[in-house]
Amino acid sequence: MSIFVDDDTRVVVQGITGGEGKFHTRQMVEYGTNVVAGTSPGKGGQDVDGIPVYDTVEEAVDEEDANASVVFVPPAFAGDAIFEALDTDLDLVVAITEGVPTQDMAKVNKRLSETDTRLIGPNCPGIITPGEAKLGILPGNIFEEGNVGLVSRSGTLTYQVVSNLTERGIGQTTAIGIGGDPIIGTSFVDALEAFENDPDTHAVVMCGEIGGEDEEQAAKYIAENMDTPVAGFIAGRTAPPGKRMGHAGAIVSGSGTGTAESKISALNDASVPVGDTPNEVADHIEDFL
Repeated sequence: MSIFVDDDTRVVVQGITGGEGKFHTRQMVEYGTNVVAGTSPGKGGQDVDGIPVYDTVEEAVDEEDANASVVFVPPAFAGDAIFEALDTDLDLVVAITEGVPTQDMAKVNKRLSETDTRLIGPNCPGIITPGEAKLGILPGNIFEEGNVGLVSRSGTLTYQVVSNLTERGIGQTTAIGIGGDPIIGTSFVDALEAFENDPDTHAVVMCGEIGGEDEEQAAKYIAENMDTPVAGFIAGRTAPPGKRMGHAGAIVSGSGTGTAESKISALNDASVPVGDTPNEVADHIEDFL
């Protein structure tokens, strides 16, 4: 099994005629993802490599029975694009766009709470179920079908951990990059709950980073609700005090929370081993299986 996406997922790409949208649409199709439509206001009636382009998401859903979207829309317009997707009651929206204004995401978050749609991102690499579908910019060639779930705030860290797992013959059920912005859709807890309920996921990797309290909240959830073993990694251990990292969410408050030490301590208290390197994370997963 998998979580959130599989070979039945029918995808509409918002912003398909832009450079990024067009490039990654081709990559997704090459991987085997069922991309059924794209949108670009004012360009309805065109096509990209045979994929029909519509002016609106609503048209794409009505005409092509899409149930998920991937957002490749510039930051200033990404909030509106997500709103448009939410208004069509899609099952899943994956927002890849980096730099979406926090004020826009606060409005999106309120609207999201009124729907049944799952949002992943923004500022994320997307989601992949190996051998079935990838929505986003993840490099499909490093993934392999298997029994390990992965959820991460960092795209490049996801790739490193997955590469280490795959090199050992350890495949993945689904891998999710949830994004590193202060306001995102799917949280660590959301993904962990889904993996816990997936009978084919036998272990989980959770990759976090300094800033915020999401990892501490995840540790609490793991301790109270999960039987599936989890291994962790926390990026930013050597960051100077007060240093802002690349992700907008990676800002450590002065309250003593959000540091690498507080996150590692919380995970260890939840019986989650935390690797010093991505390769050590793979060691822990190997021990679980």
